[in-house]
Amino acid sequence: MFFPDYHLHSEFSEDSNAKLNDIITSAKEKGMKSICITDHFDMDFPVIKEAPEMRFNLDIPDYINTLINLQQELAPEFDLRIGIELGTMPTTLNKLTKFVQENPFFDFIIASTHIVDNMDPYYPSYYEGRSLNDAYRRYFEDELHAVTNFRSYDVYGHPDYILRYGYDPKNPFEPKAFMDIFEEIFKQIISKGKGIEINTGGLYKDLNQTHPCKEYLKLYKELGGEIITIGSDAHSPDKIGYGFDIARNLLHECGFKYYCTFKDRKATFEKIL
Repeated sequence: MFFPDYHLHSEFSEDSNAKLNDIITSAKEKGMKSICITDHFDMDFPVIKEAPEMRFNLDIPDYINTLINLQQELAPEFDLRIGIELGTMPTTLNKLTKFVQENPFFDFIIASTHIVDNMDPYYPSYYEGRSLNDAYRRYFEDELHAVTNFRSYDVYGHPDYILRYGYDPKNPFEPKAFMDIFEEIFKQIISKGKGIEINTGGLYKDLNQTHPCKEYLKLYKELGGEIITIGSDAHSPDKIGYGFDIARNLLHECGFKYYCTFKDRKATFEKIL
């Protein structure tokens, strides 16, 4: 079997040039019968000094209309789901809640932390003047704030995403050092009936691990977490489904028997074969 990819970006995202038809073609070639497009919408994205032109806005009417038309064109042979990835910040949680209420078009919503203290951990400026451990903890604190105060999502995306860009081979990340805050993050997620994803983007970003890493996947399961989707975080068609065999093995190793798909914001549990 090949999991449906539930974290994909197209040319509607600021950081992707992938054509929707190319995404569909690649997914079909890899044996998928369904995927979910989850383009970026980071409300109030700040001006980043390294890339002042970047704005993660999303033309919602065009996005929805395009995907609905494509969905109808592909059915019933291929099941296209309509999703979105919402970038959260403490200042936007209430506005994002209102946005979701006013836009009931999505099958699936990922919430993610991309910006902390008006800085993007993708760029060096985020790490200036702080130790790596302090940079990590500050990032995880914002995630904890989001999952404590925000409910308008289905899974929280790549919870240790900062490792993609803050990783230092000479100062390896130690998962145990942050087990306390991840326990609180996962307890909030689970108690609110939400889930996480296993995101394989780290496998092709020279990190050689998924998001979250195995230690945090095990913790999520031990705390009672059951809702989990699988996504490549692909921004180009060639990365669709990347490392899904590794993801399946990790899920089995951590004790998961099911993964989830979503339609109309409702989870369906599918057996992991």
